[in-house]
Amino acid sequence: MVNVGIIGAGYWGKNLIRVFKELGVLKAVCDEDESKLREYAQEYPDIEIVKTFRAVLNNKNIDAIVIATPAVTHYELVRQALIAGKHVFVEKPLAMNISEGEDLLQLTKESKKILMVGHILCYHPAIIKLKELIDNGELGRIEYIYSNRLNIGKLRKEENILWSFAPHDISVILMLLNELPRQLNCFGGFYLQSGIYDTTLTILDFLSGVKAHIFVSWLHPFKEQKLVVVGNKKMAVFDDLSEEKLFLYPHKIEWQKRLPVAQKAERETVKIEWIEPLKAECQHFIDCISANITPKTDVNEGLKVLKVLQSCQESLENKGKGVPISFGTINRYFLHPTSFIDEDVRIGEGTQIWHFSHILKGSSIGKNCKIGQNVMIGPNVSVGDGCKIQNNVSIYEGVTLEDNVFCGPSCVFTNVFNPRSEIPRMSQLRTTLVKKGATIGANATIICGNNLGKYCFVGAGAVVTKEVPDYALVYGNPARIQGWMCECGVNLEFKTSKAICKACKKEYRKKKDIVEKIK
Repeated sequence: MVNVGIIGAGYWGKNLIRVFKELGVLKAVCDEDESKLREYAQEYPDIEIVKTFRAVLNNKNIDAIVIATPAVTHYELVRQALIAGKHVFVEKPLAMNISEGEDLLQLTKESKKILMVGHILCYHPAIIKLKELIDNGELGRIEYIYSNRLNIGKLRKEENILWSFAPHDISVILMLLNELPRQLNCFGGFYLQSGIYDTTLTILDFLSGVKAHIFVSWLHPFKEQKLVVVGNKKMAVFDDLSEEKLFLYPHKIEWQKRLPVAQKAERETVKIEWIEPLKAECQHFIDCISANITPKTDVNEGLKVLKVLQSCQESLENKGKGVPISFGTINRYFLHPTSFIDEDVRIGEGTQIWHFSHILKGSSIGKNCKIGQNVMIGPNVSVGDGCKIQNNVSIYEGVTLEDNVFCGPSCVFTNVFNPRSEIPRMSQLRTTLVKKGATIGANATIICGNNLGKYCFVGAGAVVTKEVPDYALVYGNPARIQGWMCECGVNLEFKTSKAICKACKKEYRKKKDIVEKIK
């Protein structure tokens, strides 16, 4: 049984209190407002009612803390909860800047606790169904998305409309497209309170060509919460205020006399299996703790939304100036805006990925690597720490690079020995292991199934057709052993069975085609 304590019993906290109570896991409620606490004490006599956050942290019977306080307090409350060894569910946004978010990411790793962000629409059954329709191609190629979140409701002083409303729409659009924006523009105005924006319009530009806009305002005469997805086959509308929620419009655009003409069709209602989104979200949090699995809206997802929000704020303050976005800083690595990383990819700290490169699903790249322009890695490829992969290199499934491997410009790896376009042979991959410190020269070709030894040196243009021993220098077509190389990259001269590097003074011994470092 997971026991939950909720911090904040106000505007949204009351909903969380109700749902976690219905789920049978609510242990304590905390708020500074004593009148609210008295109300909950009467309504829930079996729940602990406390006034201080510290009392909840010190309660050993509480496993998880739910934070529903003003956004400016999120970082510090989450930080203290993680340090205290509690799992955390925090309402959006995760924090108020990337630095704070990255600190929480590191604390999550160190504490080995669950940190989940309250992006509730990602758990809405209609949004989940819409994602399914997009992934199955029901709408065709996605071309444009726009979202309106408008109201004349609660006005805030501690955060503007962008940070209050837009996180919902940002998280949904990123989830639906499974893609991150490369640039954005954000425009807005403040009319009630100086410097606090009441209305904003954000335009997101994605590398795939999709455009999206998000319009949020709390100066609107009526409430509206709609998301429209335009595909080249059908259009979809999510209307959260409608009873039926999700609709398809199979309109078509036909060309007549070289002019586009709309051919309208009847609206289709999409059936969904209803569950209250908040209940689904809260249940997911409990399930993640019980099974020790990563939440759908974990700290990394929260950081991506936070990065967009922070970039929007930067654009706002510069009168809508375009802001390019690099999401690599979220994980302490650099990713050029023209490059793309699939889901389920791990990138180490300090790694740099430059123009027009693509890291495919299931791949892992170590720390402090340098990935040049027009590089493709994956799927399911492992690259060690400190590797340098120069321009125009493709590292396919079946190839593994250990630490500090150098791949020269346009060098080539293969993974199928006898390929035919009409005959699938991916089940017959021949693996290639490139061991620590190896160098592959420009335009060299490595035929699959042949491993390269540690600190070996493959010359430019060589064609490797058999295994390369440790420290060997090979070149030619086919590549043959032409000498031996020190770990520092200087040629070794074996006049006897031993050699000393002229540059770094490392010592080696040689027996036939086996070279070992002595010291």
